[in-house]
Amino acid sequence: MALKDGQVRGLVALTFSLITGAAFFYSWVERWGLLDSFYFSVITISTIGYGDLAPQTALGKLFTIGYVLTGLGLFVATASAIADAIISSRRDGRNKENQR
Repeated sequence: MALKDGQVRGLVALTFSLITGAAFFYSWVERWGLLDSFYFSVITISTIGYGDLAPQTALGKLFTIGYVLTGLGLFVATASAIADAIISSRRDGRNKENQR
């Protein structure tokens, strides 16, 4: 499983921490509920961006710029590390089967 890899666990924890921090920020600054704040944080960092929510304050807009610039790289690194761990695990499993 991918979460057995220490690097993957660290990246997942960092990603969830960033999303959680952003959600609390949006809840506080934009006065959104926590569900909307988490939703916006995930939709934004994953670059889906449905457009149904958008920051209205200058502080929220500035934060979102930084959040996207830093969060996007972290999100891609996390997704890549998970995919790599899954592929490596399957490859190792096949190699063990072939050695039998």
